[in-house]
Amino acid sequence: MKLRTSLIVFCVTALFAVTAQAKPHKASADTQDTIQTVYLWPDGVPADSGPAPQGPEKVVTTIDDYGVVLNISKPRMIVMHPEHPNGTAVLILGGGGYLHIQIGAEVIPTAEWLMTLGVTPVILYYRLPGDGWAPVAPFQDTQRAMRLLRAHADAFGINPHRIGVLGYSAGGNLAGIIATRFKHDFYPPTDAADKQPSRPDFAGLIYPVSSITPPYDNTNTRQRLLPQDNAQQAYTVQNHVSDATPPTFIAQAEDDPVVNVQSNMALYQLLVEHGVPAELHLFEHGGHGWGLGLPGTEVSQWPMLFAAWMRLHGWLPCPTDKAAPTR
Repeated sequence: MKLRTSLIVFCVTALFAVTAQAKPHKASADTQDTIQTVYLWPDGVPADSGPAPQGPEKVVTTIDDYGVVLNISKPRMIVMHPEHPNGTAVLILGGGGYLHIQIGAEVIPTAEWLMTLGVTPVILYYRLPGDGWAPVAPFQDTQRAMRLLRAHADAFGINPHRIGVLGYSAGGNLAGIIATRFKHDFYPPTDAADKQPSRPDFAGLIYPVSSITPPYDNTNTRQRLLPQDNAQQAYTVQNHVSDATPPTFIAQAEDDPVVNVQSNMALYQLLVEHGVPAELHLFEHGGHGWGLGLPGTEVSQWPMLFAAWMRLHGWLPCPTDKAAPTR
């Protein structure tokens, strides 16, 4: 036991040196030749998805030069290949209230950090109800992405039994529903890939909108999903937790002005009651939308904690381990 404890402490210490340097930024130039773009629906999106938005896809930058993406009509995933892959992949779902996707502030920094750990990050550009797509569209895209990753695991250099999902805010809602409603088909099968299971092997939910029912019904996420008649039942994560829900990691700040912390405390309690391996980390300060967290802040600890949790379950080898190459 002492040896195992020491090993975990060493791994966490090594990770902190990497995590402490993380901050929002654009994709670096040296990652441009290590990516694959995979369109989810080469034969067209499901018929019940609603009308496609007009005009080209848009990237909007703020004063901090963080890009948000909207008007997405060609849903796709970007597979980024680390120099030394360990076989684990993580599908990253940015937040934005289903109005846009926080690519610059949340997704890209997370992807580049995961690459330093040997994890294969997969960035999902999912369709947005805020662009006029039906509320079910982002769930169709995410379920399809999980199935494509498993169907073509060899081509991506990943282990089909070590594919997780990591979502922020509305992306946390999306990740939570995919992790709990994996037995439900959000679209009719289109090809052989749709025979693959869509259950993630693990889920990371970062300040997630896990409930859209009262009293947790004041978010943009809820507003964008409400056009579907049964949205509150269908897209509240707590309603679908079962014994088969994958291991789940949750992180949130207690002073979050968008997501009531009580909703995710309730989600954690349900996970425990169903015997699902789970961790909940609450930070006293941090607000909402912090991504990896600025160095020195309380919330910047979550990537270190998430990576240590992944190691504990065997999805991530220690930096000193000599993992067999997967590609």
